[in-house]
Amino acid sequence: MARSSRSALTALALGFASGCGSFQSSAIPEAPTWVHHPSHDVQVSYRRSIVAESRRKDEAYERGRPGLDIAGRRVFVGSSDHGLYALRAGDGFALWRFETMGAVQSEPAYSREEGAVYFGSNDGALYKVRADDGELLWRFSSNAEVARRPELDGTNVYFVNANDTVVAVDRATGERLWSQHHAPALGMEIAGHAGVLLMNGRLFVAFSDGTVTAYDMQTGQELWQPVDLSAEAEQSLGAAPKYLDVDTTPVAVSIGGLPSVVVASYAAGVTALSAESGGLAWTNPGVIGTTDLTLWEQPAHQDAKTGQRFPERRVLIANTGTTGLWGLDPETGEELWRRPLPDGGINKPVFISGAMLVTTSRQGIYLMSPLDGAVIDGIDTQVGFAMPAAAYGERAFVLSNSGQFLALTVSAPR
Repeated sequence: MARSSRSALTALALGFASGCGSFQSSAIPEAPTWVHHPSHDVQVSYRRSIVAESRRKDEAYERGRPGLDIAGRRVFVGSSDHGLYALRAGDGFALWRFETMGAVQSEPAYSREEGAVYFGSNDGALYKVRADDGELLWRFSSNAEVARRPELDGTNVYFVNANDTVVAVDRATGERLWSQHHAPALGMEIAGHAGVLLMNGRLFVAFSDGTVTAYDMQTGQELWQPVDLSAEAEQSLGAAPKYLDVDTTPVAVSIGGLPSVVVASYAAGVTALSAESGGLAWTNPGVIGTTDLTLWEQPAHQDAKTGQRFPERRVLIANTGTTGLWGLDPETGEELWRRPLPDGGINKPVFISGAMLVTTSRQGIYLMSPLDGAVIDGIDTQVGFAMPAAAYGERAFVLSNSGQFLALTVSAPR
């Protein structure tokens, strides 16, 4: 008999104790069997198998993240069977599938004004396809896997590949505008690579040798002397670290009112840098093993019923594979809270209904508080996840490692 969500939630909670609108969805006949969870804030609306097992040619992990077309009520998601799928959000029906020559493990970027979807593939290419029918508009070959979300700005699209090459491409023609190659690190690396952050005309990116830098978005000119986080790790550890990688996509934050970026080295912890100069703002070397960073923000507001006023709140969430889930103060880098990992680990949180939704590789899906990391609700889905969910309003979507596409409804926690 399948383990109930209550037992899965209890196991996770015990482990942790130690340390604007929505899609419309029709109901499905098959009611989930794990309805007995404590708060009922998370419900499975439907699940649908979409990945063709016969076409899987790589490891059976789904590492990307869905992209959403809010107005069109569509979800775009890549898979290990070398395909990008367009699904109807209401019921998960497959509208079309586009096949590449490698696993599609990047989050797609949807452009409403162009009616197009941009995404990368492990075959080394960046693709642009028409959102209505999946017709290929252009393909740009970069000669190394593209596993992070491409970023759109103006008439350009920017991306980085696993060979530490940053590329700017014309969105209309697919022609290269500029590129910068950074010599990859020698020796051991953690699987994956960082994506790009666009802010104030600058592109921020981190590389496998442990360095972080900024480029001019229009010209590709390097604007900083690269900051070497591997040197910081060596100084902290007293020896050269085994892994040099900075695989986390930089995150934009404001520190003392000044634009800044936060990055994380697998060995050196989490570091905040000035967006203008690359100068050090703060560092927390204790947050080892970070694979993703996310900033949660809640503006100052007043409760409509009670009149109680709440101040602005910000928490930087560091998702690690070794030291747990951390909540950090983005102004100082100081620890606000920390929760140990459940068995098998967790993926990057997504913020929804005032809380954060976390998928896990073995323990199901959990709703947690970004203020203290407390578990609010959880369901045992009987499938594992290697990708974070995508969310809008009260709806969330995620593809499991077994090829099941799940739609969730998440109510605001009471």
